[in-house]
Amino acid sequence: MSDNDWKSRLGVVYSTNPDFKYETAPEPEQETLPPARQRLIVRIDRRQRAGKQVTLVEGFVGTAADLAALAKTLKTKCGVGGTAKEGEITIQGDLRDKVTALLQSMGYNAKRGN
Repeated sequence: MSDNDWKSRLGVVYSTNPDFKYETAPEPEQETLPPARQRLIVRIDRRQRAGKQVTLVEGFVGTAADLAALAKTLKTKCGVGGTAKEGEITIQGDLRDKVTALLQSMGYNAKRGN
């Protein structure tokens, strides 16, 4: 985060101290729920991707490291590329059925979206 991010400091009173540094507390990450309690939606998306299809896995609740590990497992088993960010896994191509079956075999409560 930049030092001059004024939106995060709205409501803070101005200080005349030249050595004053405004500090924000980092948000704690949510702990990862067990696979049986996760409710994942597997859907396809084409928006803003130049007509290419991608499979999105949404609804993961947990740490970024666990999300990245799940994404790596799915990408390896499907043999395609993808990414994991902002609580969402993106897999290249239309692999909704395969990803849903993989997640269910891993113990996740996964449902196929659109």
